[in-house]
Amino acid sequence: MDLGEELNVITTKFPKKEMYNLTSQTMRAVDSVALNISEGSIGQTNPEFKRFMGYSIRSLAEVVTCLHKANRRKYITANEFEKSYHDSFELMNMMVAFRNKIE
Repeated sequence: MDLGEELNVITTKFPKKEMYNLTSQTMRAVDSVALNISEGSIGQTNPEFKRFMGYSIRSLAEVVTCLHKANRRKYITANEFEKSYHDSFELMNMMVAFRNKIE
């Protein structure tokens, strides 16, 4: 949830031409991380929850790719990229470890 809010602020600085491209894709991907965890956690069996965690992890990988694209296009500062990348990396490690503990 926190990463999504941070990226919401960052993407407001993207050029207007990216509104329906990289801005939208970044926000859909980062929102999908939390939404898939939520969807998988309610009334699901463990294998289904594990599957939804996999969807969330893949969405987070998509967020990281969007961050790299924004960095290459100079839409974000080096500090914004480093912080967002670090936060994403830490979250990815936690999500993978959590998914691996689901039986």
